[in-house]
Amino acid sequence: MQRTLVLIPHEIAGIPVFGMGWLLFAILIALALRLLIAKLQGAAVFETLSREWPVWALMSGIVWFVLPRVELTNVDQEPIGMAIRGYGVMLLLAVGSAVGLAAYRARRQGFDPEVIYSVAPWVFAGGILGARTFYVIQYRDSFIADTWSQTALNMLKFTEGGLVVYGSFIGGILAGSIYLYRKKLPWLKFGDVIVPCMFLGVFIGRLGCVMNGCCYGGRCEDNQFALKFPPNSPVYEDQWRSGELLGFRFDPETRLITSISPDGLAERAGINAGQKVDTLDRDYTPLATASRDIPAEDARTGVVATIDGRRYRWSPRELPKTALPVFAAQILSSVSSLLLCLGLCMIPVQRFREGTVMMLGFASYAVLRFVLELVRVDESGQFGTDFSISQWVSICVLAGSLIGLGFLYSRKQATAAVSSPELGG
Repeated sequence: MQRTLVLIPHEIAGIPVFGMGWLLFAILIALALRLLIAKLQGAAVFETLSREWPVWALMSGIVWFVLPRVELTNVDQEPIGMAIRGYGVMLLLAVGSAVGLAAYRARRQGFDPEVIYSVAPWVFAGGILGARTFYVIQYRDSFIADTWSQTALNMLKFTEGGLVVYGSFIGGILAGSIYLYRKKLPWLKFGDVIVPCMFLGVFIGRLGCVMNGCCYGGRCEDNQFALKFPPNSPVYEDQWRSGELLGFRFDPETRLITSISPDGLAERAGINAGQKVDTLDRDYTPLATASRDIPAEDARTGVVATIDGRRYRWSPRELPKTALPVFAAQILSSVSSLLLCLGLCMIPVQRFREGTVMMLGFASYAVLRFVLELVRVDESGQFGTDFSISQWVSICVLAGSLIGLGFLYSRKQATAAVSSPELGG
């Protein structure tokens, strides 16, 4: 797990990097150089500025107003810098790789690759919007803050994780379909080109999940298929909140302890089965001595529990250094998505009806995702069943894909097709 790859400091030589600082100064210098070059090339400075000012104003506004508000802070809420997240970097690599493969496949199928480069921003924007919307709706309670502005900011922090693959598929396909419809391009043919590339993006994106510590699997034995995440990771918090990391299990409804792990923290503290867990919360006392040079998200807290009226505390030093081993669901998802991408790319598109590869891709991923959810524990059952929301969506996607395949092969085969579409006006 490596949530933050680089931390850009808040200040350099006593001057802020963001807001009214170095980065804004760099933009002003770049603007001056741009106008100087335009003048040397014989262009009118005012005309150049009037044409390009929205871009420069937007960049300046983001640096001045937006970036200072998303800087990380220490435990005293003092800004310490901007984090370049591993998840965000892998997300960009996933998009770039998927677009590159799509352009290659488009050229092989007789399409102009420029069409892919033109539709890519639509698919990316729609995919991010769909993925984040799906996640926010699913985990809406975790985004609520004291103010509307902070709540909105929490919802927008997608580079730190919190994107649902199915949401990205839905949003990306809708956005891409709108573009293809407007340009009067063959939807099914482009689906055969693009869909396999989406799974290359999933392959890389799931590696970002490993770096972020999200989308983890359930408890397992400590073996080659297991991962151990550090403190402050989602799985670490889930395990101490369930009591498992502390060496006991309890019934969520009755709050009664059902079992005690041998030589665990609970047993050493004299806690016994049958006792009632009144409260189980973070202990923020250690933050008083935490370093002010690190982000608050990296400052470790302890755990405080009230059991049968008696209070127990465990400091960060007493707590385990890592979470208990969990199944490497992210790696399984990543590898299976890569295999799915390779398998779909090997299908000779010309031998099958338009849309076949696309439908097979959706159906195959639905089966893979349904099985993957069996080893994941970060999503609860929905609609009164043990099936997670992703499993229910998988069932719908599989059914829709099979119906789509049936429709494709029940209609008459078209005798003519556009082989090399160009961008329209």
